[in-house]
Amino acid sequence: MNRTLLSLALVAASGLAFAHDPGSPGRDIDKVNGGITAQAGQAYGDLSTVNGGIDLERGARAEDVETVNGGIEAGDDVATRDVSTVNGGIRFGQRARIEGGLETVNGGIYVDRGGSVRRGVETVNGAIGLVDTDVGGGIETVNGDVTVGAGSHVKGGIHVEKPTQMGVRWGKQRVPRIVIGPDAVVDGPLVFEREVVLYVHASARTGAITGATARRYDGDRPPQD
Repeated sequence: MNRTLLSLALVAASGLAFAHDPGSPGRDIDKVNGGITAQAGQAYGDLSTVNGGIDLERGARAEDVETVNGGIEAGDDVATRDVSTVNGGIRFGQRARIEGGLETVNGGIYVDRGGSVRRGVETVNGAIGLVDTDVGGGIETVNGDVTVGAGSHVKGGIHVEKPTQMGVRWGKQRVPRIVIGPDAVVDGPLVFEREVVLYVHASARTGAITGATARRYDGDRPPQD
């Protein structure tokens, strides 16, 4: 978890926040309780809340977008810097422009067609899905599925970390499913510190694979496990 998420978690624990004028474009919006909506076509500074979701309507622009307990939903043609949440998913529409990275702990991340993420995409317990999207800083997860969808380009590779053993785990752990889709490219190593099921399309290109054996497939979708 990065410093931003840690600081937000501390704010939640303390019950403190610093409020700015939520009605002025280009200004920061900080809350403890309640959601935030960035209106279509408007420009904002940092958007942060502790208990609430954040919606960015079509064409909205913002700097850092952060919450602790809530999801982040963005429409088409949205531009941001870093985007992070602890308990919630992150979902962007088409042609997203993310100058930083995307990060969540308990929740999935999805970026639709034409997206660009300059840095990395990270989850702990959540799936990652990309469609025709470029990622500049790699993909990291622990327990999430990963789909590098058709036409996507990931620089920096893929890293699936070994889960930390905290106490006793009952039953069999779920095995993450990793899919590298048609015409997708992963520049850099694919490192798997735990068991995964890895499918790589015949038209895809990847770096060196460690810790898993790729299963090649043709067609639009990989086989069902």
